[in-house]
Amino acid sequence: MYIIFEGIDTCGKSTQIELLKKRYNDAVFTHEPGGTVLGKQIREILLNGQLDSSRAEILLFLADRAEHFESIVKPNLCNTIISDRGFVSGMAYAMAGNDMGFDELLQLNLFSLQGVLPDKIILFVIDKESLMQRLGQKGMDKIELRGIEYLLNVQQFMADIVEKLRIPFIKINATDDIEIINRQIRNFIWEQK
Repeated sequence: MYIIFEGIDTCGKSTQIELLKKRYNDAVFTHEPGGTVLGKQIREILLNGQLDSSRAEILLFLADRAEHFESIVKPNLCNTIISDRGFVSGMAYAMAGNDMGFDELLQLNLFSLQGVLPDKIILFVIDKESLMQRLGQKGMDKIELRGIEYLLNVQQFMADIVEKLRIPFIKINATDDIEIINRQIRNFIWEQK
């Protein structure tokens, strides 16, 4: 079972994944971008590089996704795979940049994923006030520096995308108690097969 955790930065995806790692040590845990050797190099370029072309940014994300799928996801499809981010994020950030539409981006991502989409999606959603507070407590990367409204727009695109995909998903209120969120996630992944 292939599961992706989606949401904008600071919404709690990584915290929940760390909790799951302690409980389910037989699952494969990974992340995008940067889950492979090539991915680490691409992530560095994306977060700290000087790209002039938003389409080049999209293509770098797609290259990372293709490498990630081939080297990590595909060999482990018989296991439970939990990825911190996936193609939904990639599509949402591209759509927020007004570069491409849903259908075109979906086709590019299907190419990168060799036609294999996740079995389940967990989408974290955060309100503006909480996002501002959490971002204020950390240094921001190049993408986060695009601003609160941009990030909230990306979040809305994520929600729209998961609605259109017809893949089982759950929306998580990122401001709920950590244990309540963890229980919701475990129930969704392992008890609703």
